[in-house]
Amino acid sequence: MKALYFDRLIQPVYWKVFMREVQASEAKTHLPQLLNAVERGETIVITRHGRIIARLVPERDLRQKEVDAAISDLQAFRTRAGTLSLDEIQSARHEGHSY
Repeated sequence: MKALYFDRLIQPVYWKVFMREVQASEAKTHLPQLLNAVERGETIVITRHGRIIARLVPERDLRQKEVDAAISDLQAFRTRAGTLSLDEIQSARHEGHSY
């Protein structure tokens, strides 16, 4: 569940739980690391003197293409692998165990 907070303009914002807050000076120093985090899907809020001045967000279209490709890969794998019974799954899980 997202936590509702209010910024200084009395507008609801939903970022406290799901976004990392970074001061502008730190963002300047660590921009490559922040861009790596955004590339992995994280959203970064940049502040100056406690006020939000910018937000780094992942590119949605690129991310959606990655998700769609992963889903189609999983569906293709399921087609190739076929179905397994519960007994087959349990025996594969315990295979190689020495009790």
